[in-house]
Amino acid sequence: MQLIIAYISVVLIWATTPLAIQWSSESVGFLFAICSRFMLGAIIASGISLLIRRKLPLDIKAIQTYLIGGIGLSLSMLIVYWAAPSIPSGWISVIFGMSPILTGLFAMKILGDRGLTTTRFMAILLGIAGLYIMLDTGARYSEHAIYGVIAVFIGTAFYSLNMVLIKKVNADIDSQSTVTGTLLVAAVMFTIIWGISGYDIPETIPTHASVAILYLAIIGSVIGFLLFYYILKRVEAMRMSLITLLTPIGALLLGHLINGEPLNREIVIGSILILSGLLFFEFEGAIRHIKTTYSIRS
Repeated sequence: MQLIIAYISVVLIWATTPLAIQWSSESVGFLFAICSRFMLGAIIASGISLLIRRKLPLDIKAIQTYLIGGIGLSLSMLIVYWAAPSIPSGWISVIFGMSPILTGLFAMKILGDRGLTTTRFMAILLGIAGLYIMLDTGARYSEHAIYGVIAVFIGTAFYSLNMVLIKKVNADIDSQSTVTGTLLVAAVMFTIIWGISGYDIPETIPTHASVAILYLAIIGSVIGFLLFYYILKRVEAMRMSLITLLTPIGALLLGHLINGEPLNREIVIGSILILSGLLFFEFEGAIRHIKTTYSIRS
């Protein structure tokens, strides 16, 4: 039962994150929203580590993991936060749905994982077709939306590369330490960015922006990642992949119902193509097994 609750919670957290990102930036700017989120997240994660007396590992591989994770997360989220006001929140989740495909491509190059099969090539083509439709729809949605789509895709690429580089380091550290170390590095990164930018703290912060920032700091940055790693250690890869399939659907529906975001035929088709590509890419083994079984029976 605990695992089921954790699984559902991660899907809900990831589905609500894009909308919360948009709300957190309203009236205060994306830079204040992202800096305050990750600074608060780092404080909360560090507090939890102290509370449970979990000492942060500081060996070479652990430090490499924190640096790679924190810098990669900072670059990825900075781009996404910048792009968020220009596109519907649900689109962010759909485009991020391509992260397993991009991660797989980076893993082939960096980790020497299995090559590009016919099924995976088809999956990439479906993803590209879906992304093209989203770009075309974005161009008609507003003059800035197309740049938002491109930016989120770049942010997704940074996130995917980040995951592969962490995997390459392969540090033997627990999930609490990984989350805490990563958030501490990200907080330092955003403190530097805030100092260089010269922005002042907003005189007034709307209630909905404050709530969204707190939600992202506590739920999105700390609890969400801890639950994700908790599930990752206890279920097989196929079930983990379903999270990436379910999240964009929830994000699109939430954006449409709560924020009045468009959900026309082109958006639905583009989303279906991207998610179909993800389905082919993630469940390639199962598809190949079905094909083999069918061929034998025929």
